[in-house]
Formats: sequence, structure tokens, C-alpha cells
Amino acid sequence: MADSPDGSGVTLRVVLADDQAVVREGLVTLLGLLPEVEVVGAAADGVQALELVAEHRPDVLLVDLRMPKRNGVETTELVRARYPETEVVVLTTYTDDDSLLGALKAGARGFLTKDADAEAIARALRSAAAGQSTVDGALQARLVAAATSRAPVRTQELEGLTTREVEVLRLIAAGLSNAEIARTLVVSEATVKTHVNHLFAKAGLRDRAQAVAFAYRAGIAD
Repeated sequence: MADSPDGSGVTLRVVLADDQAVVREGLVTLLGLLPEVEVVGAAADGVQALELVAEHRPDVLLVDLRMPKRNGVETTELVRARYPETEVVVLTTYTDDDSLLGALKAGARGFLTKDADAEAIARALRSAAAGQSTVDGALQARLVAAATSRAPVRTQELEGLTTREVEVLRLIAAGLSNAEIARTLVVSEATVKTHVNHLFAKAGLRDRAQAVAFAYRAGIAD
């Protein structure tokens, strides 16, 4: 991230990738209207996206899941492996269910539908750059469905969690923030953060999106 030219704050440097020229150009225009975002490159396929990330080292790659030469899941995996300082937010349609879990496992930090507005995109980009996950409300159910269609969580994966950590996991799956969990459990937010860190470490989870999928596969989410 870099200081914005007008000194008003931090500018996120973004590379975007979509094989449809109309969508790609529309995204460039849309993101160009956001004062805190600078589009440093636009790619028509996964190979070009990787080249642009290598050249510009952006804060975030905004990538379509369906692309020629190299799809969004493969591109995400390579970017996260080679350029870990670049976070990834994926764009998807309602027919890409099979790719959602693959993108999550590949390291995508955010998930947006292609009809997301500028505010939603800006929020997802900022969250990703800060190392936080964002899942469009319309996609969370699909992500959960993709996760629960896979093998369930093994009993021993839950046995290592304390009762309070399981409770925190259930509340994360319900969509509560750390502050909301703290109020629900009548503990400090610092205590909740400690539980979350322990939970993620024990279960091998990277972020809240993976935690939601894990909770549903474990059968402990409502």
C-alpha cells in the first residue's frame, strides 16, 4: 500500500483479471472512481494476471474464477505461493459453486459476485489488504454447501478444541465479529482474539471463511 497522491490516506494498488473485455473495462472504470484504489494492471487471462502481479506486486489481485489459459483457482494458488504479499479477492457468478472451495483452499481472501457494487468491492479490497476475509452474503451459503458436500471433519479434529473454542467457532459461523462474540460470551475482545488464534492454530485454519466451512462440516453450526 502507498500514500495517496492527495495525502488523504492509503491507496490500494490493484491488478484485476477478467477475460470478458466489457467486464474488465467496466471494473477498471469502477475502481478508478474510488479515491483509495489504483488499478496498476488489467489482465485478460490467468497467465497475464500472474505476469502483472510479478511486475507490479500489487496489494490485491481481483480475479475472475473462469478464465482461459489459467483459471482463477490456479492463478490464486500461484500468486499466494510466489507473492504472499499480494492478497486475492475472487469474482464469481452463481454457477461457479465447484470453484468456490478450490479458491478458498488456494488462499483467496475475499469472495464477491460479479454484480457487486463499488462499495462492496472497495470493502472487500480493504479487508483483504488488511488480512481479513470477506464473503458476499449471497455466496456464503454456496461456500458452506460446497464445504459440506466434502468429507466431514474427523472427530479427532474437534477433540483438540476446548468447549469455549467450539463455542467461539459456532459464533464465527453465525457471522459474528470478535466484538459481538465478546458481548455474547461476556468476555473481553482480547480474550476472544486469543480463543480465535488458538482455534485457528489447532484446526489449521487460515481465516474466518475457512472457519465457517469447518464449522459446517463439523456439524456444529446452525
